[in-house]
Amino acid sequence: MKNLKISLCLFVALIANDVLAQKVKFGKVSEAELREEVYEKDSSAVAAVLYRYKNIRFEYKQSLGFKLVTSIHERVKIYKSEGFEYATVIEKLSKDNGDKETISGLKAFTYSLENGEIRKHKLSKEGEFTTELNEYYNEEKFTMPNVKVGSVVEYEYQIHSPFYWIIDEIAMQYDIPIKYQEISIRAPEYFVFKPTMKGYLPLNPQTGTEGGTITFTDKQRRGKYNTTTTFSNSNLNYIINVTNYTMQDVPALKEEPHVNNMNNYRSAVLYELQYTKFPQSPIKSYTTTWEKVIKTIYESRNFGGQLAQKRYFKEDLQTLIADRTDEVEKAAIIFQYVQNHMNWNGMAGFYTDKGVKKAYEDRSGNIADINLMLTAMLNEAGLEANPVLISTRDHGVPMFPTRRGFNYVVASVSLNDNIVLLDASNKYTKPNVLPVHALNWYGKLIKKDGSFNSVSVMPKIVSKENSNCTVALDQNGGIKGRMRKTYTDFKAYEFRNKFNGVQEDSYLEKLESSNVGMEIGEYAVKNNETIGKAIMENMSFTMEGQIAKVGDKMYFNPLFTSTMTENPFKLDERNYPIDYAYPWEEKMVVNISIPEGYEIETLPADIKLGLPNKTASFIYKVIAQGNKIQVLADLKMNAAIIPAVDYHNLKEFYKKIVEKEAEKVVLSKTTANGSQETPAGSR
Repeated sequence: MKNLKISLCLFVALIANDVLAQKVKFGKVSEAELREEVYEKDSSAVAAVLYRYKNIRFEYKQSLGFKLVTSIHERVKIYKSEGFEYATVIEKLSKDNGDKETISGLKAFTYSLENGEIRKHKLSKEGEFTTELNEYYNEEKFTMPNVKVGSVVEYEYQIHSPFYWIIDEIAMQYDIPIKYQEISIRAPEYFVFKPTMKGYLPLNPQTGTEGGTITFTDKQRRGKYNTTTTFSNSNLNYIINVTNYTMQDVPALKEEPHVNNMNNYRSAVLYELQYTKFPQSPIKSYTTTWEKVIKTIYESRNFGGQLAQKRYFKEDLQTLIADRTDEVEKAAIIFQYVQNHMNWNGMAGFYTDKGVKKAYEDRSGNIADINLMLTAMLNEAGLEANPVLISTRDHGVPMFPTRRGFNYVVASVSLNDNIVLLDASNKYTKPNVLPVHALNWYGKLIKKDGSFNSVSVMPKIVSKENSNCTVALDQNGGIKGRMRKTYTDFKAYEFRNKFNGVQEDSYLEKLESSNVGMEIGEYAVKNNETIGKAIMENMSFTMEGQIAKVGDKMYFNPLFTSTMTENPFKLDERNYPIDYAYPWEEKMVVNISIPEGYEIETLPADIKLGLPNKTASFIYKVIAQGNKIQVLADLKMNAAIIPAVDYHNLKEFYKKIVEKEAEKVVLSKTTANGSQETPAGSR
């Protein structure tokens, strides 16, 4: 009886949810929705999803078998012009071996209030776009017409997929709020999926069952010369497992500084097909392991097959490393050669695009073309080199073993019992300094025998930006100075990517605009093309507007435009880690000469701050000697990633830095005999 009650309750809940979903009919946009000027639960929202329905189900055709059909209906309100981007919808569709996903039944309208009347604008064919991304994906995009602030856009369509064993990740949270949503997954009993939830929102699935029927038609012909054809039908009844997720007032996933990929923390559900069990057939397992995934990748002609090719570079390699015996030197020479010889075409992927031989001849290729080529050359030179599969920061972190979990490959080489990571696709990388987009937790290092190891791709070295500034103040509040800056490792990598490729004048204009009141005179930079050395930047400058003169006193911040004026961390709570990509240190020393006729009245006090476990530190020190002031500000992050549990400590840490750097130096005018001048009327 108890089980019967539970089943009845679940059945009623499912029915109730379906009824609620059906209340929102396509095209029935209300005047109240159009007049709404702000989203009640989040006044900062530029747009909001008023209604979302997604139904994922299996359909069967006797001639084709099962396919996956996803029905989508969404209604979105635009509150601000910044929300216009949410009037464009993009679907990434898979294709493989002649099979592909398609979209059908697209209906889309924009609704607006014009002179008190509801006007409706239909999406035209000119607003639909199809793009072939690569051999595995197409992109379907449509942009809603006549969108303005206050509009409501509504659309519905179906996605048909022959890849019924893959249910794409289902996002339960968008970058804008969702007022109401229902997600439904209906899977025949023959398919057993394992759901995995991620994110920080509570997801409370309601499960139940319903009946389904497959009708089979049998055709028979009889007779030799006078043929008759008869058709007979038979039905197969089966159970459909139903899962519903119903949610109201879903908050937006808001950007915070220093997050590698917000999608890693977006509330979502992933469904992994574990096995299938069809009538009168054995169980077929689809659950895989990293061992199986790696084996499949390595055995591909576009991966392991490329590593085996060597004839195309042999002659060049022999010339490169002739008479070289030191392994570190050989690795450096080969890396620099591939880095200079090859040009990245902007395409990621762990399978080659052209193939290494053609890419070598063209001097251009995708990530796999370049880095598998590098791996093969290192091996041929007698070094122990292996490819490392990676998921880039924008690709996310794989939740379970799958080829889709990777989208990038780099090379590794064993030198002095250490694994050194190499990426020759970028002109400004060096050993163990990968492009920042590749710094995403762990990769899979694949050996020739098919075994693999997990290796961290997160840097351990501290990248430094050191500034040494000498300034002289004049009696009118003007500033003249010189600055020398050095950048190492990832700081140098980022400088080169920013500086090289732009006109120096353009770079200096941006530098001046980010330092209000600064006018740069002489400027020189060294080692911007010499990758193994630190960048050295030198400049002379003048500054205005940095010193406040009040009566006979001068007030100024001793770090001038380098002062931290705002705490980068705003949220009261944060559920995801702070990701700086790499450990770093920013150290600034300022030597100040005060103007003649003034003396030091007040200096900021010294301070020393730190986080638990020594993950971060800050030193602020001010020394006065005669008419000279020296200021040291040294901020250091010893860890690339700060866990979310330390967020409040980090936020307070930055708050204290902002408060300290807001403190002023006060100078007082002196009389001829050296004492402070007394303003008229004072006693």
